Amino acid sequence: MPPRGRRGVYVRIVIRAPLSRLWELTQDPSAHARWDLRFSRIVPVERLPTGAERFGYERRLPFHTIRGTGTSLGERRGVDGTATSALRFDTHDRLSPLGDGRGFWRYRPTDDGSAIVFTTGFDYAPGWGRLLDRLLLRRLIGWMTAWSFDRLRIWAEDDVPPERWPLRSALALWRRDRPRAARCERTPPHAHALADAPASLSTLEAP
Repeated sequence: MPPRGRRGVYVRIVIRAPLSRLWELTQDPSAHARWDLRFSRIVPVERLPTGAERFGYERRLPFHTIRGTGTSLGERRGVDGTATSALRFDTHDRLSPLGDGRGFWRYRPTDDGSAIVFTTGFDYAPGWGRLLDRLLLRRLIGWMTAWSFDRLRIWAEDDVPPERWPLRSALALWRRDRPRAARCERTPPHAHALADAPASLSTLEAP
């Protein structure tokens, strides 16, 4: 489990789409792997007696495929329509820059109901050492997450499949409609925002 006190990864974006649509694109493993740059493949493995669901994930690199396991701990819904899901992940791959970690996804309808504020917060044990993680990797992973969130937004709002926007499109500076990490908020609203990253569903704070 990652130690507390280190700054985690936090990303928030406003998506003008129904919650049901956003839930489908983020909670279905095959859809999730299509828009999220952090994964090449996500495959359900089993449902545990506790109700949690376990899945395997892969990230293909030129000379190696990183593999790990995630456990979706479930969800909690608030009276205001906010939904929060909890996740724990781990890997035995020594080449993975991310070790064991935990995080959350939160879906909060705007006051007028026209959009969803989609938020993630997660933290992890550095796989390649704390110094390299602090100087480079954590920033890169934050950018990858934010860029992926905007690619998800385009899919949810405009029905443009994420394959239309491969990673190299980040260099197409003349395309104003391309996915951009800058459209996301990446500064937590308060110092303890990552406390929402629960060890289990029972520890989720009320939205």
